[in-house]
Amino acid sequence: MNTAEILAPVGGQAQLIAAVRAGCDAVYFGAKGFNARRNAENFSDLTEAVSYCHARGVKAYITLNTLVGNDEIAALDETLREICEAGADAVIVQDLAVARRARALCPDLKLHASTQMAVHNAAGVLQLEEMGFDRVVLARELSLNEIAAIRKKTHVELEAFVHGALCMSASGMCYLSSALGERSGNRGLCAQPCRLNFKANGREYALSLKDLSNLAHLKKMAQAGICSFKIEGRMRRPEYVASAVDACRKAANGEKYDESSLERMFSRAGFTDGYLTGKRTLDMFGRRREEDVANEKEYAQMRNLYRAEYRRVPVDMRFVAGWNKTTLTVTDGDAVITVTGNGVEPARTSPTGEERVKGSLAKTGDTPFYLNRVEIELPENAAVSLSDVNALRRDALDLLMEARLAPSPVAYEKSPVEIPEYRPSSPLRIRARFERAEQMKGFPVDEVEHVILPLREVLLHPELRELPQLICELPAIIYPGDEERVAEMELPQVMCENIGAIRLMKGKGMRIFGGHCLNIFNALALEGYRKLGVESATLSCELTMRDIASFGGTLERGIIGYGRLPLMRLRSCPVNRCSTCTGKNDIFDRRGTAFPLLCADKRFATLHNSVPLYVGDKKIDGVDFATLYFTVESARETRDVFHAFSDRASVPFDRTTGQYFRGVL
Repeated sequence: MNTAEILAPVGGQAQLIAAVRAGCDAVYFGAKGFNARRNAENFSDLTEAVSYCHARGVKAYITLNTLVGNDEIAALDETLREICEAGADAVIVQDLAVARRARALCPDLKLHASTQMAVHNAAGVLQLEEMGFDRVVLARELSLNEIAAIRKKTHVELEAFVHGALCMSASGMCYLSSALGERSGNRGLCAQPCRLNFKANGREYALSLKDLSNLAHLKKMAQAGICSFKIEGRMRRPEYVASAVDACRKAANGEKYDESSLERMFSRAGFTDGYLTGKRTLDMFGRRREEDVANEKEYAQMRNLYRAEYRRVPVDMRFVAGWNKTTLTVTDGDAVITVTGNGVEPARTSPTGEERVKGSLAKTGDTPFYLNRVEIELPENAAVSLSDVNALRRDALDLLMEARLAPSPVAYEKSPVEIPEYRPSSPLRIRARFERAEQMKGFPVDEVEHVILPLREVLLHPELRELPQLICELPAIIYPGDEERVAEMELPQVMCENIGAIRLMKGKGMRIFGGHCLNIFNALALEGYRKLGVESATLSCELTMRDIASFGGTLERGIIGYGRLPLMRLRSCPVNRCSTCTGKNDIFDRRGTAFPLLCADKRFATLHNSVPLYVGDKKIDGVDFATLYFTVESARETRDVFHAFSDRASVPFDRTTGQYFRGVL
């Protein structure tokens, strides 16, 4: 029998009922505002939704898995108060600030790390363990062997997606939606531009993956250490939710399920098992077709899955019949309910047997209860009115439901937020980041504060270690097989783009710099990374200059001043021609605009923006440094950009100012 939790997505009341009645063990849903599906219906009355779950033996996790601005901290605190008042079982977070506020205001509320935190190795899990997290949702890009390797080194609960949409990019590291518009995935408003017709190597829809379905691998996933099977789909219909829960429950218990029906509820040219088996092939890709859409008859069949309550709450009953009165006591292990009724009468013919009374008590009807154990005491030769037994049972179960609906609040205590003002150093310092060492030819390295190079370039060119201002940029994604190799590096200064990388390097006597993929969106998160040992950090590129100017905190901070920003980190390469790959390819949108795709040692690829960001001729306040982020430029172009930025001059090429003067929704 399966012991792992089946965790269902809920976007609104209809999906909540469908998920619970279809037999899930837990649900996750958003409060209004701070969650990664802000366009879902979500819940304004959290207490009602949580109580509905708890009354039926289902856990309720609230998603607060988006980035929070400095001006939203007060609203965040109020949302946390509402979550505690509702008695939620856990809160799912992405932003370090949300975790810090939860720990300060409600230390008893369980913390789950969202997949948006991009945790893909044991170091990341261990860091979150140390910070008091109770569960980590692992990155979707991990294989079974990698999950097992993480489990061996860690202790907190591990959760993984088993069914639903599969993002092209590593979660939390996708900026495509905000770069092409204003809708940020890190703020819960992803527009899913990856589903548009991007072309790569002559192939269409090159950024659209099929939906994930790992239901055939649930036993192996549980053996690898996964305690919660998560279904994606908070924006989808209740019929989809019910069918996915039903199929997942059956698969987890070794029963047959109808995969073809599940496909028609929602799929993209079928399903893929994603990265679980370690394969990364073109059959992972797919887009929505007409034949993938269910008809009304199939939707009606799925609605049958949640027409009635799912009986999952065991109750014990004690029925004592007497000549003067009859009592029925019912308990679910917590609440104890006793009701009384009329006494029994002497039997005129044959007395009522215990089995007939038990049969009436077991008729729990359209409730979540089922009879677990029963004790029955009857006087000799008694006639028991079964209609009276039924009435007692109904009354007792109604009262038990009332007791179970009562919220059990989590302790919450106000705690003020103190964010000191920050005065950056002057003048603005410049850092230069290069994709390849050859781009540095003729570059005035003595005129920049730091030179940043990827780890692979530092290993290829050991002479670069002589540069006193060198920072080695660690891979944004360090998979379990690379952890030890990276941890053993002796480097004086490192750039970390992920919380796991920080944990790997911490305590080794090296200076740690934080990269923009840490998604530092507020001063509380900035201070959180300072406490982890980061001494200088690049702020989120989705902030505005106005936000940055009044950011506050104590840690040195900066921005990307120039560069084709990384928009996606991909483990499955959409070009897929490794044997002839030069490390650089292009992906084209519908208009023929080229987006550079750079490969990192066949471990993952990075999709960059089609046009570089440049703010050298704009007013820059509130930061200590600006990084020139070179990717595909020639050595001459790197020099030209440096001189233009140093002179705060305009540039003769197409550019964007990114979100710095626009912002995200």
